[in-house]
Amino acid sequence: MKRKMKAVRFYGPGQIKLEDIDLPRIGPEEMLVEVKSALTCGTDVKMYKRGHPKVRPPITLGHEFAGIIAEVGGKTAERFRVGDKVAAANSAPCNSCFFCMKGKPNLCERLLDTLIGFSVDGAYAEYIRVPPRIVKQNTFKVPERIPYEEAALLEPLACAINGNDAADINLGDTVAVIGSGPIGLIHIQLSKLKGASKVIVTDMRQERLDIASKLGADVMINASEEDQLGRLHELTNGLGADVVIEAVGLPQTWELAVDMTRKAGTTLFFGGCPSGTTVSLDTDRIHYEDLTLKGTFHHTPLSVLKAYRLILGGKFRGAPLITGRMPLSETEEALQIMSKGECIKIAITP
Repeated sequence: MKRKMKAVRFYGPGQIKLEDIDLPRIGPEEMLVEVKSALTCGTDVKMYKRGHPKVRPPITLGHEFAGIIAEVGGKTAERFRVGDKVAAANSAPCNSCFFCMKGKPNLCERLLDTLIGFSVDGAYAEYIRVPPRIVKQNTFKVPERIPYEEAALLEPLACAINGNDAADINLGDTVAVIGSGPIGLIHIQLSKLKGASKVIVTDMRQERLDIASKLGADVMINASEEDQLGRLHELTNGLGADVVIEAVGLPQTWELAVDMTRKAGTTLFFGGCPSGTTVSLDTDRIHYEDLTLKGTFHHTPLSVLKAYRLILGGKFRGAPLITGRMPLSETEEALQIMSKGECIKIAITP
């Protein structure tokens, strides 16, 4: 095997380069995966544009991927073989820190030890080294019938499952999803699978709403053309939705999500707002109307397992989320396209 590979290296805001670097060397509990598909993510776009407080460049970006095992460490060979088709999440918990012991492995204090694309070189490369904890907990063999780019949706699907489970959607609920980007489109499908009788989705782009319709949304509201709050109240007889999922990550849409929620309903803040921002909430509504407001972050081994089973089971439709395909050499252009909102996700092929 050659000992050099091509990788997209991040050096700071607006600074990425395609370079030849040394092939990663793996330890006895690790694996080396030849990347067949790596997906763009909004987090990658944000990092490219403005950096990340927990990332020390240079580092290889990309954390949603699937590929073929090229090398396995000694102990890894007990479960995996060279040539296996696999997908992996971008981190795994330590299972011994305070938050892991409290049943919150998504908040593991040692998350950064294994965080692919943040503290560990990522998947915008020909090969990627998968750390031991991820190999043990969050790496799965993928059947040949599953395309690589759909298998690479394992991580974002796991994050959405972790959030959707927290929303506690019940059979017959009306669910509103603000934003029909990749995460919003996943939440639409998960909400339907939970038994939601009506899913209402809002977005500024009609082309995204069209995809939402194909993935099971019952009502599409183009927020650039009509009053989304007023329209939602019309659709719910003035009550509001049972569950509202914010999948944009802006203070104004966080506030809108609460306004859309009925009395005794649940608001899920899934989209992360820029650091340092604040929101203004009506305390009377929260208190006297018995609202439940929830934040959610990242994934757990359980949600990763659920995502894997959902992908294999065929009930989750991942293909419509991939709206562009580009080679590794055009990764910077792909991130620029993503920053303009012109694609849902782009599959990067080394």
